[in-house]
Amino acid sequence: MEPNSMQPNHGFPGEVRGGLSPRAARALWWGSGGLVLGVLGTSVLVAGAEHGWRLPVSVILVLAQVGALRWQTRAPVVVLAVNALTGLTVWALLPAVSLSGALLAAQVTLCVLSATRPRRVSVRALAAMCLPAPLALGTAGAMGPWVYLLAVALAWTAGQWRRAQQERTRAEARRAVVEERARIAREVHDVVAHTLSVMVIQAGAADDVFVQRPEQAREALRAIETGARSALGELRSLLRAFHPDEGAGAEGDQCERRPSLARLQELADSVRATGISVHMHCEGATDVLSAAADLAAYRIVQEALTNTVRHAAGADEVSVRVTAEGECVKVTVVDNGRTPHRGPATVGAGRGLVGMKERARLVGGSLHAGPLPEGGFQVTAQLPVGEGA
Repeated sequence: MEPNSMQPNHGFPGEVRGGLSPRAARALWWGSGGLVLGVLGTSVLVAGAEHGWRLPVSVILVLAQVGALRWQTRAPVVVLAVNALTGLTVWALLPAVSLSGALLAAQVTLCVLSATRPRRVSVRALAAMCLPAPLALGTAGAMGPWVYLLAVALAWTAGQWRRAQQERTRAEARRAVVEERARIAREVHDVVAHTLSVMVIQAGAADDVFVQRPEQAREALRAIETGARSALGELRSLLRAFHPDEGAGAEGDQCERRPSLARLQELADSVRATGISVHMHCEGATDVLSAAADLAAYRIVQEALTNTVRHAAGADEVSVRVTAEGECVKVTVVDNGRTPHRGPATVGAGRGLVGMKERARLVGGSLHAGPLPEGGFQVTAQLPVGEGA
């Protein structure tokens, strides 16, 4: 069944929602009008030089076709009918002009109609354009109809090619929107999941020592406040990235506070507040990472630490190592928790691990995660220094 979402004016460069931009419409008109004047107009002048009154009438009909082309993107069916009738009239007045040449304007309009209307409409127009083919037998011999049919078929096919190209462009745009929404969902998941996990544990710790050790409870509450403020700041920065009308000052603040490997210590401090010891080790220059790879590395570490806090039973120590090695940066997060054994079929099946693997893949890297034979869980990612392929 034919899609009916194609709008009359889709399928040509410079289009805007609901039709061509005025500049693109003028360019299409001038281009097609110039083609008709150059080819058909010249043929009419040559063929009608000795035909008296037929020449000026044919010239007027040619100019009428050029004028009708002005509306071919708005009403291609009507313009096709007008150009076909006037073209046949020109051919009847001056048989020396080939049928293909006399109906050149109609073929141009057929191309536009094929690109912008549903296929069932363009196929009917194609069939109608093929009907005059037998008329060419009288003036162009046996090859005349075939030459005309080939010209008409090429015009229709060119329109179909342009239509398919535009449909691919729209499909790519829809896919980009879906991917961007998924990326935003991952960003929100990373920020909220990590911060809330830490806050829940800190709140539990504060409740346990609220009476006996009130100062320690206050420290836990302050850590909760700090974590909440940090999460809100990251969410604001994330949402601000999708509002290009924000001021330059907001953009500068966003760049300054955006998640980055340079802020790993802040991330480690929030985990240390839960009672887990975090060992950080950075080796080599990580500032050469692209913005996308830098963000991916930070989120991978954040998700790995969140998994340690939430799922690593008995974990009291986690090691984070970031090493720049030539054209890639290696990120390794290892905890000493009693992670339940998971077979190959289930390793990486969790939402967090899937998100980490997808982040690494999107920037051209790779990620492996799984339990260690001696206990604990390890996440290892390798990310390219430049933009992912």
